[in-house]
Amino acid sequence: MRQLGFRFPAGPPGVPPEPMASSRGELRPAPARRTLHVTNGDSAAEGIRLSGVPGAGGEVTVTADVLHEGPAPGGLPPERWRKMRARYLAESGYEDYDSALARLTRWDRALEGSGSWDEVVLWFEHDLFDQLLLIRALDLLAGYDLGGTALSLVQSDEYLGHLSPQEMADLLPLRQRVGDDQKRLAREAWRAFCAPDPAGIEAILWGGASPLPYLEGALRRHLEEFPAVADGLSRSERQILRAISATEGAVTFAEAFRATQAMEERVYLGDASFHRILRELAASPLPLVRLEPGAGGSLRALRISLTSTGREVLEGREDRVRVRGVDRWLGGVHLQGAEAAWRWNPETGRLART
Repeated sequence: MRQLGFRFPAGPPGVPPEPMASSRGELRPAPARRTLHVTNGDSAAEGIRLSGVPGAGGEVTVTADVLHEGPAPGGLPPERWRKMRARYLAESGYEDYDSALARLTRWDRALEGSGSWDEVVLWFEHDLFDQLLLIRALDLLAGYDLGGTALSLVQSDEYLGHLSPQEMADLLPLRQRVGDDQKRLAREAWRAFCAPDPAGIEAILWGGASPLPYLEGALRRHLEEFPAVADGLSRSERQILRAISATEGAVTFAEAFRATQAMEERVYLGDASFHRILRELAASPLPLVRLEPGAGGSLRALRISLTSTGREVLEGREDRVRVRGVDRWLGGVHLQGAEAAWRWNPETGRLART
């Protein structure tokens, strides 16, 4: 059963008005409501288009930067922010710099033009990838003059890209008007995510994130990507090593990807992000995994196996950061060197400053 984060009360703001009476007293149809739909990727966007929900004058746009990886420091002007993110995406092999910059600019320009629509509907899921997109979008929108534009939110604990067009259409009446408390929490959370000190994220977790009910779990998952106190592995890295060690010999990329996805409460890593982590684990010196081309040379057939160092780290006899060093951005926090400034303690559920 689908469980949504929010439901509209009776007679919600943001729905089309009742038919209006003309000067002669008869009813005439209300003008079509011009709506912009913003969602997390091309699959969900296509589902919204096929569902017919945009209506006359409707438009669907995407915002889908992988904000859970790479630099995300606060305080940068929009153009400089996009250039920084485009540079990271290009260096990580997602796409070339010019294409990445054009895409990021197009996505942001759509949000900047929100005030020209009657209603803007945000469609996002419950996982880390989506919740970061959501709080950034709300932070940006809070800085614009939206005039009389209604701002609404659809949240689901099902993955939007997997839903049928009819299921997407069924979600729209359950959208909720975004309130001031949600905007305020989103802005606080985004600033905390982009800060060089992650203590602000913990403050939000301890203070409660009920206005955005999926945010707390997403931010906690983000903190689990900090090196662990016991072995220096992020949760994603540990899950990958466990998936590989569970088989004799090598495992394929596809098999390892499926196994690690099954370890997540809320799947958020795409295959490209998964491949990036693998490349980091396989890099010299002292690689933790070994990558070998599979049949036909396809990515899905890539063969992965543990090295002796990888097994020692997985078993807690070595520390991933002290063995390999670290150079990793987690939001606005940049971890560098032979010791991470912050580590995650899964037993206490808190960060520890080293």
